[in-house]
Amino acid sequence: MSEAATVMLVHGAWHGSWCWDSVRAELHGAGVPSAVVDNPSVTHPGSDLPADGDNLRLALDAIDGPVVLVGHSYGGAVISDAGVHPNVEHLVYLTALVLDSGESASVNGLTGGEGSALVDAMVFDDGMLTIEPDRVAELFFHDCAPNVAAGAAAQLRPMTMAAMTTGARAAAWRERPSTYVVCTDDRALPVPLQRSCADRIGTVVEMPTSHSPFLSRPDELARMLAALAVR
Repeated sequence: MSEAATVMLVHGAWHGSWCWDSVRAELHGAGVPSAVVDNPSVTHPGSDLPADGDNLRLALDAIDGPVVLVGHSYGGAVISDAGVHPNVEHLVYLTALVLDSGESASVNGLTGGEGSALVDAMVFDDGMLTIEPDRVAELFFHDCAPNVAAGAAAQLRPMTMAAMTTGARAAAWRERPSTYVVCTDDRALPVPLQRSCADRIGTVVEMPTSHSPFLSRPDELARMLAALAVR
């Protein structure tokens, strides 16, 4: 096999690095190295988007060689903030927010998010943000096996509101080749909003999945990422 870049995987809101386990197993089987981070906005109350970006930069510092940097959902904001790191050679936005410099997840120039079911299911409490428990499977995991969906739902954690309201310090997609993955059966990030994000990038692929293809179709997602990583 040709030399492969490391695939760095950045989770979205409420999730953790655990959500990538199946994709990482598939990448390993294909001979593609991978790495993950846990965003401080989930693991450390009081953290914000810059803290997540700084955490990712430290992880990128530890990788020797080129990186394909993948952000899921809110993780797109994190890779926009940190993806100008010199190791990064390609960005992948997986049904993710594509923010410009200074934009936040809550205030930005994107369109298509009106009437989002995810927003309606959010619960705000003392600076933290959660999702109504009885809405989680419907919004994130509806095309996953029931045991997979239940296991994932049990691992979701609160995240800080500050992560949603602080701005990205860079727009890495303006400086790095990028790919947007539209998940056409996503009930959390509306498809029109995804397409508004994708319009900022230009290179678009589609997957007929929910918000969580890393759980419902990890093999297909890993093949896509491996094709970008192998040089």
